[in-house]
This record gives sequence, C-alpha cells and structure tokens, in this order.
Amino acid sequence: MRALVKTDFSFPGQKSLYTGKVRDVYNINDNLLVMVVTDRISAFDVVLPEGIPYKGQVLNQIASRFLDATADIVPNWKLASPDPMVTVGHLADPFKVEMVVRGYLTGHAWREYKSGRRSICGVPMPDGMKEHQKFPKPIITPTTKAMEGHDEDISREDIIGQGLVSESDYKLLEQYTYELFDRGTRMAAGKGLILVDTKYEFGKKDGKIILIDEIHTPDSSRYFYSDGYEKRLAADEPQKQLSKEFVREWLIENGFQGKEGQQVPEMTVDIVDQISKRYIELFENITGEAFVPSESSDVTTRVERNVVDYLNRV
Repeated sequence: MRALVKTDFSFPGQKSLYTGKVRDVYNINDNLLVMVVTDRISAFDVVLPEGIPYKGQVLNQIASRFLDATADIVPNWKLASPDPMVTVGHLADPFKVEMVVRGYLTGHAWREYKSGRRSICGVPMPDGMKEHQKFPKPIITPTTKAMEGHDEDISREDIIGQGLVSESDYKLLEQYTYELFDRGTRMAAGKGLILVDTKYEFGKKDGKIILIDEIHTPDSSRYFYSDGYEKRLAADEPQKQLSKEFVREWLIENGFQGKEGQQVPEMTVDIVDQISKRYIELFENITGEAFVPSESSDVTTRVERNVVDYLNRV
C-alpha cells in the first residue's frame, strides 16, 4: 500500500487545518476536532522523508483503546473513531504543559542523572541508582509544550508561578496523571510489559479538565518487556524495549541525530517495510490483539468518505 503522508481535506464546517509532525488536525465549527493520524514518522524532531504503511492506523487504534479504557478516571476528548486512522472529538483549550510521568530512570532522566544531577524538574532523584532502575514511586517531570523545536523541562513551582496552570488545576492534573499511569501500568503488566514512562496532555472544555491527544502509544510512551528485566538490570545490559526507539537507533547507526549538516539516511523499501512490521508488532504486543490491516487501495478516499459520513450524522 501507499502510505498516507499528506492530507488536504475540505470537511463540512471546516474552519482550519493544523499540520503537526504526524497528525493533521481539522477544526470543525470551533466545536469538534478531526484528528487524522498520518503515516508520517518523526525522530529527533525531524519528519523523515518516507511514510510508514499502517503506522497511522496502529497509533490511532492504540490511543482509541486506551482512551476508552481510562474514561472512568478522567473525561477525554474522544467522541468516535470513524476510520482506522481518525479520531473525532471535542475541541478543548489545551494547557501549555505536558505531564511527563516516569516510573524508571531511563532516557532523558538517566542522561540528566549520569551528568551528576540529582533532580529533574525540581523533583529529587535518589543517589546510587542504575540506568533503567525503578523509582521508589513514579515521578512527574513536566515540560513546556513547544509549537516548534524542543519541549523544555519545567518545575511544578514555575508552572504555577508563571500562571501556565492554576494551582488547583495543577493538583488535578497531577492526580489524573498518577491514576492514568497506574492504570496503564497494570494494563501493560497483563500483557507482559512494563510501562516505563509516558506523557499526557490535558485541556479544558466548558470549564472542566479533559484528557486530549494520544495516550499510551509507542510514540508517546516507552515500554520494556517484563521477561528478563531483572536479569538485564543486574547485568547492566540494555533493556528490551517496545517503543519507536528502534527507529532512533537505526538513524544513529547511520550518522543522523537531527543535528545541523546531517543527512537523513536513505529509507529503502526494505527499511520502510521493516519499520511497518515493527509498528504492527507493537500494536499486537500492547493490545494483545491481532492487527487487522485496513482497506488500503485508496486510503485518502476512504478516510474522507468515512469522516464526511460521520460529520453528516452529528
């Protein structure tokens, strides 16, 4: 199939289109959002030149399942998924921070720790920890929500002090973040996985906080396989990960980390196919279900038809 890497629809009631790294988001009458999860893939804040068949379906369907499975904790933006690559939901006023929650000393937190720092976003980290070791309890390390470039670490105190989020709202964001992470952790454990870290985004709709965007996908989360975790930790070996880290590793091996002057390596048909298969593997491991590829002879027409049919009914 051909990957869906660009959309330019004209939906009923459409006010605007926001094109992100992966998602194309359509504003419908300043009331609804139509989020098309394309097959674009990004790494190191760069959109790579080739799309990945079925990646959009994988991410959208994982997020859709987790939104449904956590709606009892906090209301979320989702109304329907009229196409395998599309979610339609409420338009909310987003908070200007992302709630990153970490259960393990991995990734950015480990890089900070290895450099000698013992706090991140104002949150202390114990001495004597190893890479990939579990924190005594999960920590929240928020970031600013950058429209372009890199998100930046920020402390709870600065978020409230700068008026990005009120103290009362922030307390709720913390509560929801811990509860969502606990639910995601238990759901992952049931599939033989460890939810290592993830991020949540929230907004306000009619004065109430709702969960927005994606949740617990391999693009927004890091998973380890439970089997062998303790053995690898004791031996100081890398953990077996279930995330898009394999894409970053391939880029690094081929001399690309998003730095000035570096060229994205050629994405051959074989490489694209390998990445597509890995995303399908991610779906099946995270959901515990077989992946059912969507009809793909003309993805653009299918998406447009399904979304228009839904909008004409609401």
